[in-house]
Amino acid sequence: MTVINPNSISGITSITMPSGDGNVLTVHTNDGVERFRIDSSGNVKVGSACTISQDGDVFFTGVTTATTFTGAHSGSGANLTSLPAAQLTGSLPAISGANLTGIAATDNVRTGILDVAGIATFRNDVNIGAAVTISESGIEASGIGITVANINGGAISGRRNLVINGDMRISQRGTTSTLVGYGCLDRMNQQYGGENEAPTFSRSDVSSGTTPYSLGFRHAFKITNGNQTGGAGTSDYLYFQTILEAQDIANSGWNYTSSSSFITVSYWVKSSVAQNFYGLITSSDGTAQAYVWETGSLSANTWTKITKTIPGNSNLQFDNNTGAGLYLAPIRAFDGTDRTGSMSLNAWAAYSSSARTPDQTSTFWTTNDATLEVTGLQLEVGSQATPFEHRSFGEELTLCHRYFYNVLATPASGDNNIIGTGIYYTANNLYVHIKFPVVMRGTPTFVETAGSISNHYRAYRGGGTDNFDSFDDGIWESHNGGAMLEATSGVDGSSGYASFIKTANSNAKITGFSAEL
Repeated sequence: MTVINPNSISGITSITMPSGDGNVLTVHTNDGVERFRIDSSGNVKVGSACTISQDGDVFFTGVTTATTFTGAHSGSGANLTSLPAAQLTGSLPAISGANLTGIAATDNVRTGILDVAGIATFRNDVNIGAAVTISESGIEASGIGITVANINGGAISGRRNLVINGDMRISQRGTTSTLVGYGCLDRMNQQYGGENEAPTFSRSDVSSGTTPYSLGFRHAFKITNGNQTGGAGTSDYLYFQTILEAQDIANSGWNYTSSSSFITVSYWVKSSVAQNFYGLITSSDGTAQAYVWETGSLSANTWTKITKTIPGNSNLQFDNNTGAGLYLAPIRAFDGTDRTGSMSLNAWAAYSSSARTPDQTSTFWTTNDATLEVTGLQLEVGSQATPFEHRSFGEELTLCHRYFYNVLATPASGDNNIIGTGIYYTANNLYVHIKFPVVMRGTPTFVETAGSISNHYRAYRGGGTDNFDSFDDGIWESHNGGAMLEATSGVDGSSGYASFIKTANSNAKITGFSAEL
């Protein structure tokens, strides 16, 4: 290798390197450090940080400063480090996530998904933590609430629950009963058959410290099984149901003939026996349809919330009238094999009285004094189960009065409960007018549950009083707004006398009117 130490060289237009090891041109500073090199392959190297190859590639290991880049660019982004935001300007081209390599799942960006660690996940949906999902169909939030300054298009609160007395507070007929039909809690229809000992239906108290209690529920509808010494008969059955008017379903906003429109039923249940139960909804109009679901195996003596979202079906029909529309039985405590059969769960099918649910275990039915409690029964339009709609006692009682009205407000436990005003049409015909607090569903029937109680009523009239046992002739005339009751036994006044009537002893009694479904 030839070494040249010039102060200045001019007039040289070509330098040819020798062959062999000398086929390289280097330039050194006077301290002996190589600053520039052209090797035998034609590559140019500046110091130790920059290499320019003859095929057009430039390699930098230090900082690169450029005024403008033009033309197409390609390469690995692994060498772009510590890039200041101020140096990244203009529009970036579209880039596929498939080209972002070497980034771990725990980093901020990965192929097909954008994760901001601990905050959000972006896929087809946007997930904010574990509680919020934003998708093209809406926003789902499982947290304690959504706070917004304004919601355009209407309120999302208000009347949601189609069930009346779902918190099991109103009990105009009394708090315990063994009757078939309506005998205890308002709007809750009691059904059983084939028993060796009648079950008892009652209003129970929800214990403090339980989840339903903390959610505002103080009462539940309770079934206490009798001692069924004969075992499980094929025709035995035990359940309760609430029956909803057809017009309330038809006007609810549920597009019930569409499978993409939903209603949701939710409730709390506690059983003293660990087992699976079935729930059943049945339509009434047209060709009756049925939808069955299961609770799953309940743990004994443990409150469990059940939620079931039910789609519409093209076979459903609800007439816009005051007749029965839906029969909702949240729990079938037991059905014998005459009432069960092969069927699909979570699907609408034509109602069959011989296959109301799949075959059931008889554990509850054959366990003496087994108990089953339900509270917080809610049926609402939509695919989401919202928190229970708590209404005031007065609102709930008024809703119940459409179907049953006890003149005494609750079964009388004392005297001096006002019945109404009346007139003696003749000396032995006392007519008493009753005005209903709301328009009832239809013309009601008269209900008097203790007609054998002596001198239960007292009529105050000119010249004295009459004590009589019952309105023995019942309704003289009525419509859904009021009624006229007639008593003929034990009354002895004078024609044209006005009177007012009240209870006169402490025996419990119901003096009421029923327009139940």
